[in-house]
Amino acid sequence: MKPNKYLILLLVTVAAYVLFEYYRPKPLDWTPTYQNDDKIPFGTQALYEMLPDIMQQPTVRLVRLPVYNFLTDTTLPTPSNFVFISQQFRADPNDLKQLLAYVARGNNVLITAYDLPDTLEASLGFNAEEKRPAYADSTLRHYFVNPQLRKPGGYKFFHDDGRNFLTIKDARAITVLGRNARSEPVFIKIQYGRGQFLIHNLPLAFTNYYILDPKTSDYAVKALAYLPAGPTYWDEYQKQGRFDEEQQSIFRYIWSQPALNWAYYIVVFGLILFAFFAGKRTQRVIPVIETPRNTSLDFVKTIGRLYFQQGQHDNLARKKVLYFLANLRDRYGLNTNSLDSEFTGLLAHKSGISHEEADELVRLLNQAQQRVWLSEQDLLTLNAAIEKFNQTA
Repeated sequence: MKPNKYLILLLVTVAAYVLFEYYRPKPLDWTPTYQNDDKIPFGTQALYEMLPDIMQQPTVRLVRLPVYNFLTDTTLPTPSNFVFISQQFRADPNDLKQLLAYVARGNNVLITAYDLPDTLEASLGFNAEEKRPAYADSTLRHYFVNPQLRKPGGYKFFHDDGRNFLTIKDARAITVLGRNARSEPVFIKIQYGRGQFLIHNLPLAFTNYYILDPKTSDYAVKALAYLPAGPTYWDEYQKQGRFDEEQQSIFRYIWSQPALNWAYYIVVFGLILFAFFAGKRTQRVIPVIETPRNTSLDFVKTIGRLYFQQGQHDNLARKKVLYFLANLRDRYGLNTNSLDSEFTGLLAHKSGISHEEADELVRLLNQAQQRVWLSEQDLLTLNAAIEKFNQTA
């Protein structure tokens, strides 16, 4: 089968695009993913790899379940730590109920995110709404309140616009651990039951870019120092969902790779174009229509063969004469009651045969009508004359 040129062109285009995307220099991705396996500036792989040493543990357990599922299905040691680093911290009422109970038992939770749920804020007595653009200041510096952690000149995270800070509703239950240059709280500790919440609303400070920058590399370590050394759990469900790399479907992997993602869309769009244009260019199948068959002629031939095979030459010859005369009446409008010289002249004139041929044909017809018995030879002679007339008339 001949290959379709449009399909070949589509496959070549996709392959060329994938190779181009794979080998061309990759632009730096500044997307803030906060994912523990991302090496991009705003991933958190560097901190995740450092965390076991910071928490003095052989390993830090990765959590890919909702808070409710993890805390209800897993028996955790007390005290232990739960770390959340994301752009937005999400918790439904069931998640929040389990998280509060987990801390009340004597455990610790660190949450650093720009957007925090209202239910958590109401339960712990603070507010973290995004402030007006007038507060924006990318040169704003941040300081730890503790003199032993405070750094002269503070820390500047210039990828943050400085609009986010915390508002404290109940100062008696909340300890401020860090402020910005406007003295607005950005890092607080909330005692809850026998445990504590550490709320921080500058997650960029925990990303690769600022962990590897010597000017800000110790900020995240100092913030994590407020968690006691012990078993620690790192949440990735907020950023990557339930499935790890081994559990991801082929489409999840394709969508996670920019080159494959674009190649996928090119294939889908190309197939749509192919179906549209190829469908219009390809002629639809034309059904084969058989020419109408002359069943009357087949019937006559069948009857003729039957008479001939049974030796009924006389009967067949007379029927052939009758059929031929009927054909002359229909075709030329001749009166066949009297086969005389006048009939012969009209037959020659209307059929276009010579007068001699017409005279011979009429003679044979008269002879067939007048004889008592017609032999096989008479039938053959008469049939030859009629066939000759049909071919030349």
